Amino acid sequence: MFRAGIIIPALTSKLTAPFSSLSQIAKMSYALIQKGSANTLDYRIFYQKDGKYISPFHDIPWLADDNKKIYNMVVEVPRWTNQKMEIATKEPLNPVKQDVKKGKVRFVANTYPYKGYIWNYGAIPQTWEKPSHKDARTGYNGDNDPIDVCEIGSRVCKRGEVIQIKVLGVLAMVDEGETDWKVIGIDVNDKDADKLNDISDIEALKPGYLKDTREWFRIYKVPDGKPLNAFALNEEFQDKKFAEEVIHETHGFWTELIADKAKNDLDKSNTTCKGTPGNMSQQQAEEIVAKHPALGAEAAVPEEKEHWHYVSKN
Repeated sequence: MFRAGIIIPALTSKLTAPFSSLSQIAKMSYALIQKGSANTLDYRIFYQKDGKYISPFHDIPWLADDNKKIYNMVVEVPRWTNQKMEIATKEPLNPVKQDVKKGKVRFVANTYPYKGYIWNYGAIPQTWEKPSHKDARTGYNGDNDPIDVCEIGSRVCKRGEVIQIKVLGVLAMVDEGETDWKVIGIDVNDKDADKLNDISDIEALKPGYLKDTREWFRIYKVPDGKPLNAFALNEEFQDKKFAEEVIHETHGFWTELIADKAKNDLDKSNTTCKGTPGNMSQQQAEEIVAKHPALGAEAAVPEEKEHWHYVSKN
């Protein structure tokens, strides 16, 4: 739990072998600036690096280490929690906020046998699933968001934390007629990171986890009145090589987005991407953050959001 009125450092942990040589990663640290009251419409998490405001969407590098293919991940939703947090892609500086549905903050239902999210869930920055691009592999256009990640390590991360992951594979979900890739990765500091190097390693070490992951995504929207989600590519998880090709493609789409060379409705404000249309000064960034209310007491979660639901797939 965050402490009220405090800037929370989202520090990366000290790296363990074989990643201990990545000194540039070890030096990376971010501070989370909370505004408003958690579980309400006005709650936001803004980001600073070295005391300067940044966008978690546009200013945090997608790759933490290019040679070893270590990726940055913004943890939007910690494991076992229900608040549907996300990078606000249409707001200035893209803070993390709680998704809104019909004027109310959104909670993902507990669907038997699961409690909230069953992994640390978030996104790889500087990626974009381009909505005007029809993916030849899935047959559907992108969902207009950064690419999603399910981090399957042992630790329960903190909301908003920035971690470094190895990519293991990817699942092609089709969400309401849009391609919605779900990358599977593991924190490089996790005790099992050395044992997991590709999608095929997961079943041996964590039997059933991939099946549960697919089933979670299949049913999680049903309590909200939505149909079962579908999957492309025969519902099969694809391997590391395939996943990294998808991520690389979405980073390419992001470079079009940040340069405003692709049709979009997203906010491109940033403080480090020099020469781009959305680049702004620190003074401008500070003015944006100052418009939001100060951190307040956390609001109670509505009692019905703690209920669980049995979803029939027949």
